[in-house]
Amino acid sequence: MAAPHDGPWLDDAAGRLVRPYTVSNGRTRPSSQLDLLSLVMATGSTPLGYLGPEHSTALGLCEEPTSVAEIAAQLKLPAAVTKVILSDLLDCGALTQKAPDFYHNPTDRSLLEAVLDGLRRQL
Repeated sequence: MAAPHDGPWLDDAAGRLVRPYTVSNGRTRPSSQLDLLSLVMATGSTPLGYLGPEHSTALGLCEEPTSVAEIAAQLKLPAAVTKVILSDLLDCGALTQKAPDFYHNPTDRSLLEAVLDGLRRQL
């Protein structure tokens, strides 16, 4: 049974609810430049010190090069919070990052056509 002061912080189905900014220790800006399309990948190095469960989950999602957007979706966290988590992992050497190949020209015609074709297939 929940204590009266627990209020909305406790949910019978989900357990204790945690605000996203709590996951990032209140930080809103990552220490590394990350784009939603940036690819991150685990280096195999074990992070030193304690990192939260979200850090461990994010690291597990990075066995293959994975975009920041995909990791945010898998973690069910806002992109800003995910970027802070990933930058922590970059800072301790557990991840590497790579900007997308088309980053220099996001309006590349072949890229836009591929996106349009993919959207049409979804309809």
